[in-house]
Amino acid sequence: MTDGGGAGAVGGTVAAGGMSVELPLWRAISYFRVLALIYALLRYVNSYLHFLHPVAGWIFLGALTLWTLATVRAFANPQRCTWYVLGVDLMLAVTGIVMSGLTDAPARISHGAPTLPTIWAAGTVLGCAAKGGWRPAAAAGSVIGVANILGHGGPTGDNIHNIVLLMVAGCAIGYVIELARASEATLTRALQVEAATRERERLSRDIHDGVLQVLALVQRRGAELGAGTAGSTGGGTGGGASFAELGRLAGEQERALRTLMTGGPIPAQRLPEPDAAEPRDLTALLRPYADERITLSAPGTPVLLPAPAAGELAAAVGAAVDNVRRHAGEEAGAWILVEDEPEAVTVSIRDDGPGFAPGRLGEAERAGRLGVSQSIRGRLLDLGGTAELYSAPGEGVEVELRVPRKANQ
Repeated sequence: MTDGGGAGAVGGTVAAGGMSVELPLWRAISYFRVLALIYALLRYVNSYLHFLHPVAGWIFLGALTLWTLATVRAFANPQRCTWYVLGVDLMLAVTGIVMSGLTDAPARISHGAPTLPTIWAAGTVLGCAAKGGWRPAAAAGSVIGVANILGHGGPTGDNIHNIVLLMVAGCAIGYVIELARASEATLTRALQVEAATRERERLSRDIHDGVLQVLALVQRRGAELGAGTAGSTGGGTGGGASFAELGRLAGEQERALRTLMTGGPIPAQRLPEPDAAEPRDLTALLRPYADERITLSAPGTPVLLPAPAAGELAAAVGAAVDNVRRHAGEEAGAWILVEDEPEAVTVSIRDDGPGFAPGRLGEAERAGRLGVSQSIRGRLLDLGGTAELYSAPGEGVEVELRVPRKANQ
């Protein structure tokens, strides 16, 4: 179990999670540049006869057309749109603005005639905003603004107005991009923490069940050793072997619990891993829980579930049965009912013990006893199912576990 930290960087590489947020914006910028090119061409077709040097304008617009079409894919993807591409784009925009001052008639320039690239230059600022945030956008907008003032008309009212609009739009979009990346990074970290937490909860359930198994084995072997000691005065190898086995099992669980509490990697538990590709019969997994106190009722045909889902559901039933054995009293009986429905599999565990008062589960969880919350509810939550507990003092306890089939196919 590892915690990865990865967030989309403002300056270049975009995390995979951030792609879904940014790709639509990059596509929009790419479309904008094509539409702006068409607009610039139409404007020039309508006015090129009034230029002092119309051929120079056609040469520039031809180069602009080739560059725009060649970089359509680059501007549609943040990995392809490098700072080199943006630099060439900015150079073309500045060249077109300066050429406008040299090729257009002075009278037209003084009356606010647009530059050769017109609004196409805004695509460069938007690309810088999407690539690096508001600071590169402000820098590109400043360069284009200076080119407008020095190379096309001077500091006129129209020039200042257009420069302000370009700066505001570029900086606003750049700032929104930075916020989107920060939000994406926060969401990514939250999802990683949630995944790590759920993994630790799953491992803690396995350890919880392992501890219970060891305690049950200690109780059983303790009774056997006690009977053996009462019947003989000398020690034998059987008792030593039993103590060695108990020591080994207890050591495994102690190390696992200690590692879980300190946040380290959990040692592998010695549990058989079922073949996930093969469905398993839930009834066969539940049959070992039945005895003289606990009755199992199930359909006559196999209740098939994917192996991991069947194993987790059976483990949740085992945790509920263990609660019955420990808390319902020695005289209490219990019934396990399996219902195989087309949409879901439902297992109910009901006992006739003393039950418990409302709020008792919350008190147990706050006290650190997580058998119900982790071993039962946590397992069903991971399976996409539900676990409901019903009880009242003197009326026993009923646990209903429901696993939808679609979530585990």
